[in-house]
Amino acid sequence: MVRITIDLIRKRSEHNEGEISTLEEITLHQEDIEKIEHIDRWCRELKILLLQYNLISKIENLGMLKKLEYLNLALNNIEVIENLEGLESLKKLDLTVNFIGDLRGVKSLRGNEHLELLILTGNPCTDYEGYREYVIATLPQLKELDMSEITRSERICALQKYARVSDEVVRGYWRYAKIRKEQILSHENREMARITELNEDGTEKHDDDDDERAEKFWKSTSSHTPEDRVAIARENRKNKERKEKKDDYDKTPKYVPKLFNSEGRPFNINQPKVPFRLDDESDREKVILDVAVYKHLDTCFLDVDVQPEYVRVKIKQKILQLTLPCEIMTEKSKVQRSEITGHLVITMPRLNPLKLIECPDVNIKNTTANNKPIKSLMARTVPSRREFLEIGPERDDFDYSKIVENNEMNKNEKKSLERRREVLLKPEEKIPPEDFVDDPNVPPLL
Repeated sequence: MVRITIDLIRKRSEHNEGEISTLEEITLHQEDIEKIEHIDRWCRELKILLLQYNLISKIENLGMLKKLEYLNLALNNIEVIENLEGLESLKKLDLTVNFIGDLRGVKSLRGNEHLELLILTGNPCTDYEGYREYVIATLPQLKELDMSEITRSERICALQKYARVSDEVVRGYWRYAKIRKEQILSHENREMARITELNEDGTEKHDDDDDERAEKFWKSTSSHTPEDRVAIARENRKNKERKEKKDDYDKTPKYVPKLFNSEGRPFNINQPKVPFRLDDESDREKVILDVAVYKHLDTCFLDVDVQPEYVRVKIKQKILQLTLPCEIMTEKSKVQRSEITGHLVITMPRLNPLKLIECPDVNIKNTTANNKPIKSLMARTVPSRREFLEIGPERDDFDYSKIVENNEMNKNEKKSLERRREVLLKPEEKIPPEDFVDDPNVPPLL
């Protein structure tokens, strides 16, 4: 439900520089307003009030607009003409295409002495027999009815037929009241069937899917009733809100990978998470990149950008970027794709080809005495595998909880070292041969 607020009135009063206390004209059409409120207290100087094409079901809260001359309530859900006695200056009242069935409500307009034009076209009451005569006879101050001028002779005939047409108007309203009651009951049944359904076991099944519910709503039949107009307006507003949320979601900034650091050096990125092989060792003149692109992926979804220091491959807008081990020549680079495996092969010639570490002499043939060719050794680039060196003491050196344990281990190690030293320093005992005879006259060796 849309409410009449100060912000809404200020928005529609830009021609008066947003000042609402001195506002003389305001347009509040096509705002899905369901209730008239606050206007008679905030804008007492109004002379023209346009509220057409809303969902207003009752005329109310307008009695303090003493200067109002033109009131437009066309294309709303009004069923009774009422609460307009306080509009002392009212000259024109437009109630086109509403749901006014009780034509006896025009009697409430007798106090509006300045009312000259009344429009009721498109209301159910206009189908009653004697409708025009009844209104003309009831409101003698009228000069035009439904954009048609009222002549003097027509007024005289209307006064003569007033008693009879009054009965016809009442009977017409009774017939319409029965139809209206059936419309309300049918709408309630359709709403209950639309909101809840029964499962196979007889329990209620609630429809929580907005898209499914909206599809059912627009496929269902509707009629020209106040209830259906309100339901259609609310469904349109829900669709508008869903669309706005979707647009806001689409406008949210998506993740953009950082391709370079602050110094301008390219990062290694593999957004599509595809396997690849960068070969910079098998050929001293070229660097070859083999990307295992999806076999059945159309080539139109691939984009390759070769730069002197890096290569970038876009696979369905996802970036694979690799830093090259050396500077290459972009103008001589080639991109090919295998028709069998679908792999993408990028061949990039080096700007400075690698030199040979050992080159045979020019005057000597490249064969040895055994007529075997001499193998030349190519210079290797810096290995791609990084070697991490351990710097500093071991982790256990600073673990104070193991001081006693380490001390005992050190004592055990010292004892084992001493034993080993004793064994090493002890002279070897020589085993005498079997025919050895110990001579007691020979002194022992010290």
